[in-house]
Amino acid sequence: MAYLDGIGSPSDLKTLKLKELPLLAEEIREEIIAVVSVNGGHLASSLGVVELALALHYIYDTPKDKIIWDVGHQAYAHKLVTGRRERFGTLRREGGISGFPKRSESRYDPFDVGHSSTSISAALGMAVARDMEGEDYKIAAVIGDGSMTAGLAFEGMNQAGHLGRDLVVVLNDNEMSIAANVGALSNYLSRIITGVKAERLRRETEQFLKKLPKVGEQVLKVASKTGERMKGLFTPGMLFEEMGFSYVGPIDGHDIKMLVEALGDARVRKGPVLVHVMTTKGKGYEFAESNPTAFHGTPPFDVESGETAGGGGVSYTGVFGEALVELAREDPSIIAITAAMPEGTGLTKFAKEFPERLFDVGIAEQHALTFSCGLAACGKKPVAAVYSTFMQRAYDQVVHDLCMQNLPVVIAMDRAGVVGEDGETHQGLFDISFMRSVPNLVFMAPKDENELRHMLYTGLKLDCPVALRYPRGKGVGVPLDKGFEELPLGKAEIISEGADLCIIAVGNTVYPALRAAEELSKSGYSAGVINARFIKPIDKDAILAAASGAKRILTVEENVLAGGFGSAVLEALEEAGMTNVPVKRIGVPDAYIEQGTQAQIRKRLGLDAEGILQAAEAFISEKVLAE
Repeated sequence: MAYLDGIGSPSDLKTLKLKELPLLAEEIREEIIAVVSVNGGHLASSLGVVELALALHYIYDTPKDKIIWDVGHQAYAHKLVTGRRERFGTLRREGGISGFPKRSESRYDPFDVGHSSTSISAALGMAVARDMEGEDYKIAAVIGDGSMTAGLAFEGMNQAGHLGRDLVVVLNDNEMSIAANVGALSNYLSRIITGVKAERLRRETEQFLKKLPKVGEQVLKVASKTGERMKGLFTPGMLFEEMGFSYVGPIDGHDIKMLVEALGDARVRKGPVLVHVMTTKGKGYEFAESNPTAFHGTPPFDVESGETAGGGGVSYTGVFGEALVELAREDPSIIAITAAMPEGTGLTKFAKEFPERLFDVGIAEQHALTFSCGLAACGKKPVAAVYSTFMQRAYDQVVHDLCMQNLPVVIAMDRAGVVGEDGETHQGLFDISFMRSVPNLVFMAPKDENELRHMLYTGLKLDCPVALRYPRGKGVGVPLDKGFEELPLGKAEIISEGADLCIIAVGNTVYPALRAAEELSKSGYSAGVINARFIKPIDKDAILAAASGAKRILTVEENVLAGGFGSAVLEALEEAGMTNVPVKRIGVPDAYIEQGTQAQIRKRLGLDAEGILQAAEAFISEKVLAE
């Protein structure tokens, strides 16, 4: 690592000659591949922007100038040249550096990111604050990898064009988001590449006409009078120019010399500028280039073969996808919707078998929900598969478009609860709290992968809004039923009864609760376990019976305690006038949860079997002493 070893900050980068930067780029790719192959992470997206990251730091005076990486899963090269080389091996590990830009981690990270399409709005806010203070630093927002399919990006561009502040937006166009890009904008960007030839023709024609006396001048006058028609014919970046941006590009995103020249020019221009950069996702690693979707967010893998580490058992995501295909074979009204994540949400097989019934709307969760509502209003049975953390982006649609109209849409919320190495931005720890308060919604959580099948079937049978939450990763390994069973609405599963304690657990906390109850029995305590199944409507009868039969109730959930399932249990007891029953809630505190493996985080939060046991023993001992 002859070059990378000498880079401790962007100032070191600027000491290199331009012709040396491609060699540094190769070393950076080697380092990213080596670390991600061990730790897992966002490989293809970061490999695609190595030259862009180097060019930006070569031209911009960071950290005085500010570079905002949209989503942030493209920022590994940025981290390597901004003083984090020595800690790069800790990427995404507990106590290590984040997989995303993070203000508390580095002064070179001006804005925390992790969700899509926020960079332009944040950059514009910084530009306005800069101008109000009379300062002169520069700001660049790097957006792409599908982020331009989200409405927030255009909301930011709309105001940026209106305000006219000095701001550079770098559009990293790799024709991909997590999966292949979709939609009219993607098609437009593809046409821009062809439009470059037209732009070149326009310039050459103008130069030729200027050489012709009188005739050429007359033709140019006519052309200027036709104004917008000529612009629409020849200008490839017309859309962005109409929004008030100067357009530069498209530019080869792997040609550092060209990037440095274009970004240097854009940096000193007045007003908002959009630099259109073409990159190859996964650049420099053949397996990632040929299959960028698989290597977008990858587990550890073998560098030589590109194969990921195997593991027994099926995932919740896989079980959901298979079950949906089975049900769709019998019911042609079932439609699947995804927001740029057909593979991540388990819909790949559905897409192959029913391509006309799978709709990938791009990174646009709000649209995905309202689009689903439109389908439901016309008799279809839409299933919107979205990660829990991204459902936060569509909350108004849940309230206003879905539940207010009581439409039969099933929201399949993957990666609910503890997610792991992606850290604070991706933990699915809020959905119980923000969704259970909405009227008309039926909300379920399976204890295992087999129960997920039955809950999906049940949800499609109900004529109302339904949400399912299930965790990331492998199931518990139970046998899968061949058929489907409709679960009784709002009824919990009473697994066992106890005289000293009743543990009411939600979703994937049920099995750890069972193991804790077994250990309690060895200490002479009688502990019952209830699988809540339904977060809403909550099974009040089961709760009241548990409160009457046991001396105390312990609730367990992978969700924030504020407004969570435990709060619903307290509400049920209060409504029944049983406020004298001691209740303890185990869940997530009022804090954002940092990265680590799922097992590490659950242990940290006391949500594994050992943590539940310790909380139960302390709770029982505390009350026994009081009695």
